[in-house]
Amino acid sequence: MAKILPFKAVRPTRDKVSLVASRSYQTYTQAEREARLDYNPFSFLHIVNPGYKYAREITGTERYTLVRNRYLEFKEDNVFVHDKTPSFYIYKIVDRDHQVFNGIVAAASAEDYENDVIKKHEDTIEYRERIFKDYLKTVGFNAEPVLLTYPDNKVISTIIAKAQKERAEFEFTTTYRDTHYLWKLDDPNLIEVVKNEFEKMSTIYIADGHHRSASSYLLYQDEKNNNPDHKGDESYNQFMTFLIPESELRIHEFNRLVKDLNGLTKEEFLIELDTIFRIENRGIMPYKPSKKHHFSMYLDGEFYSLYLRKSLYNFKTSLDALDPQILYNTILKPILGIDDLRNDVRIDYINGKKDIINVKDRIDNGEFAVGFGMVPVDINEMKHIADDGLKMPPKSTFIEPKLRSGVTIYEF
Repeated sequence: MAKILPFKAVRPTRDKVSLVASRSYQTYTQAEREARLDYNPFSFLHIVNPGYKYAREITGTERYTLVRNRYLEFKEDNVFVHDKTPSFYIYKIVDRDHQVFNGIVAAASAEDYENDVIKKHEDTIEYRERIFKDYLKTVGFNAEPVLLTYPDNKVISTIIAKAQKERAEFEFTTTYRDTHYLWKLDDPNLIEVVKNEFEKMSTIYIADGHHRSASSYLLYQDEKNNNPDHKGDESYNQFMTFLIPESELRIHEFNRLVKDLNGLTKEEFLIELDTIFRIENRGIMPYKPSKKHHFSMYLDGEFYSLYLRKSLYNFKTSLDALDPQILYNTILKPILGIDDLRNDVRIDYINGKKDIINVKDRIDNGEFAVGFGMVPVDINEMKHIADDGLKMPPKSTFIEPKLRSGVTIYEF
């Protein structure tokens, strides 16, 4: 049974939400960050980058404390207000490609994470988990929800659709031309219905935010162990999530780029590949694969199609049949010598939502030697791997929607 709860969000006022909301800090170029910090005093970037005020880079515990200070200042200046009643928050995004995402911002249970009711499909890095846990412990809030997905549910969909007939609490369009809407669902009867529908679900799945959820779980463990009066209803027992039905999730692939051929000539490399793949030279016209176990490759100014030989379709686990894992097992590790996909500086990734020409350009300019593409992982593959207790290689999926930070905030 999934335990999904309403909470009292801290939110920007209606007149300032479009100014406060920001993308994740790392997604901005330096020029974009500086423009927003220079000309928008309400941007959430001022909170997460408090050193800008002092014109220097601040890291570690000192930064965490300053983040907390900036956050409190936003509250003191009434940029943020704290809702008085626990609520679910209906959230809708219409992106620039006219794709629509509907879901619920809510609190999920750390115990569900521990007990595998909330399923994971991606490995996390321990030191990153602990760094973010320490960050959360100091700042006392989370401003970016973990993206969870659940089986389509008619009851929940009906409640969402009915709420959306009213005027939205928030409606704003970003410079990316995505339009965001938020409705507050605070009717106690409807809250109980939503809670009960989630309780009928034996599992829900992390789509995006494995490190955030892992860090929230570590925080829960710390706070529970250090609180002799722990009851189980404290705010640290939950973490903020955005729950979206499986049918509305969008999964894109990540293309791989490798800096060199590991000492091989082009001809030697192609001969190595020939043992594993049927290879066709596609020339200079951009090529993208259309089937599972088919890959694209860009090398020395030309595109190639790589079809895994059917004699090698001897998959023993759900992970073995995953295309990012196949690419790792057949090319990246044994031929190109890429063993550590997370930390090897010879490999980089471009999400598949960007045009394949991005891969071509970075190879043509000499930054990389070869690039690989594949079709996206689908939701059933992701679920099977999570159900089997296995983990995908890093950068196997680029998942949408992407929420803005600072629109709803969960305090511990």
